[in-house]
Order: sequence, then C-alpha cells, then structure tokens
Amino acid sequence: MLTILACGDVGVKRAHCESMFVGCASTLRGADICFAQLETTISERGEAVPNAKLAMRSPPAMARAARDAGIGVMSFAGNHCLDFGYQALRDTLMHAGSAQIRLCGAGEDLAAARQPVIIEHGSARVAFLAVSSILPEGYAAEPTKPGCAPMRALTSYEQIEHDQPGTPARCRTFAHREDLAALVHGVSRAREQADLVLVSLHWGIHMIPTVLADYQIEVAHTLIDAGADAILGHHPHLLKGIEIYAGKPIFYSLGNFAIEQPHVWNATISDSESFKHLVELNPQWRAQERYRLPEITRRSGVAKLTWSPGGPLRASFLPAWIDDDSVPHMLAGPDPHFGDVRSLLEQSSRDAGLAVRIDARGDELIVGANA
Repeated sequence: MLTILACGDVGVKRAHCESMFVGCASTLRGADICFAQLETTISERGEAVPNAKLAMRSPPAMARAARDAGIGVMSFAGNHCLDFGYQALRDTLMHAGSAQIRLCGAGEDLAAARQPVIIEHGSARVAFLAVSSILPEGYAAEPTKPGCAPMRALTSYEQIEHDQPGTPARCRTFAHREDLAALVHGVSRAREQADLVLVSLHWGIHMIPTVLADYQIEVAHTLIDAGADAILGHHPHLLKGIEIYAGKPIFYSLGNFAIEQPHVWNATISDSESFKHLVELNPQWRAQERYRLPEITRRSGVAKLTWSPGGPLRASFLPAWIDDDSVPHMLAGPDPHFGDVRSLLEQSSRDAGLAVRIDARGDELIVGANA
C-alpha cells in the first residue's frame, strides 16, 4: 500500500523554521511520499520586483526544516516564484536540492518548468506535474527565460440582461488553449512513465469561500480525461470543495498549511491598496491582534491518497487547525475543530455543485462519490 500526503501552501520566515512543523511533522513523516506547495522563494539574495504585491522570501533553513518534517516533493509553480528575480529563483532550486526536496513547476526555461518529477517508492512510480494560473507579468517561464509553468486562463464578461444597460455582468473564464494542450501532453507522457500522475494547480479565486472559476472545472476534468489520477489545487488561502470526477479526486483548494501571515513578510502590507482590496473580498475578515487572516483560513488539513497496484486510488482528508502563530496542528476526530473542517468542506462542495460524499472515520474524512 502506497500512501501519499499532499499539503497546501508552505512558507516559513522565523528564527527557528522547524517550529512551524511541530504540530504536523509526525503525520507527514508517516507518508511514503509527502507533497506541498512552496509558496515562497528560498533565498537571501535578489531585490523585490516592482510587480510583486507581497514579495515573500524564506531563509535557506526552511528547506531543511520542511524536509525534516517529511516533505520530499514540492510545487514551485505560483505567483511568488520570481518575487526576488531570477537569482532568488535559482537559489530556491539550489536550496531545495541541497535539502533533497524535488521541485516541479518552475525552472530555467519552459521545458524545465514543465518537466515532471517522478518519485520512486518500492516498485511504484509517481509523477508530479505543477502549473500556475496566477501569473504576475513576467512570471511565466518562456523557451529561453526562467519562471513557472503556465496554465493561463482568459476572462470575458457576459451581459446578463441585454436590454438593461449597466446591469452586472456574468464573469466567464476559459482555459488558454495552448497551455492546456501542453499540459495534457505532459500528463499523457507522464502516464507512460509512472503508475500514478498527480497534477498540482495554483489557481482559483483567493479569499472568497466556495466559488470556483469556470476554467478550474474545465481544466481539472480535461486533465483527468487525459490520464491524471488526482488534482491538487491551491492559492485561494482557504479550503474549497472536493469533487470525484470519473472516480478520481479533485481537491480544488487545500488552503493555507504551514505559512506565515502577510505582515511577517511585509510589516506595512496592510496599508497597501492591493491588500485593502483583498480584505474587501471577504466580508467576514476581522483582523485580530495575533491572527490577522480571516478565521476561515484556520481550517486546514492534508489530502491523503492511498493506492495498491491494480487497485483504485482512494482519497481522504486529514483535518488540521492553524494556531495564532500560523502553526498547523493535526486534529483528532473528537476535537470540535475536526467537525468545523468537515462542515466547511461539505458546504463548499455542496454550494459549488460538486458530487462528493465526505464521511468521518476515526481521524480521517473519507472522500467518495455520491451513491
């Protein structure tokens, strides 16, 4: 039996980086393979680029702390990969490699960024691909330029009442045809090399509960039809719904996991116009003295995938709770917060119209298709 754990956003900036993982390391180390989203660069060099809304940079010690906590493979495809320029991106690749963490989704050029990471465990081979739909100008890798693998989406606005000028429009999004075709090709090639193909997508609408963009469903279903075994989503900074499509799990957002709050990266961020707009997206946002993000972002957890050769891939979720110091703590079934996490996943899935059943069993939430 192969066990894979997948976490959401990870980024640490503190004197003792290992302290971020004290509430989850024993669980993560129990997996055969543990994956997470690397939300920050790992570097002490470079200058913040002008178009970084919140430039984030972790110290080199974070890489070793994450590896010691059990994380062995990470996606670096995201909207912070070039926050401190090419130098910091290259440092990140170096520091992760030195800590024996395999990175996917970013590299020296587009071909490298699209290259899968293949992890061997026993006789099993698991391929990880990673892409980002959240792309500040210049962050996407190009044939001769470093960056992350893109999965762009296009937005159009559809007037709902054509005879009523000025009424609100419906927002429609569509996958970029060439990016999606390249990703489908990548999944198909990885399928030839591995027993399982997992795709990590940095995508979606941040800080707004439940809502999924059209392109997310389009991309997720297309990738599973192409041979992907599971979709691991992140970026919104809160948990969103889960879907079982063609028997395969889609985790639309794994939320925050082991990541510092915004003011740790930039003490004056709350004064910026971009941050004020972010706050407006979530009307429940009531910043507290220590935990300044919306309370809903405390609900977290880890996707769990189990597989045996010749058998189906089974999905579950291990709930966690983020404390005032941003540290995630795994939850036992009797803990009241365990029920809070389950309720959020159930409501988000239901309100988004996703077909899934979530049942509690011990300290896990078993994820399956509706009967």
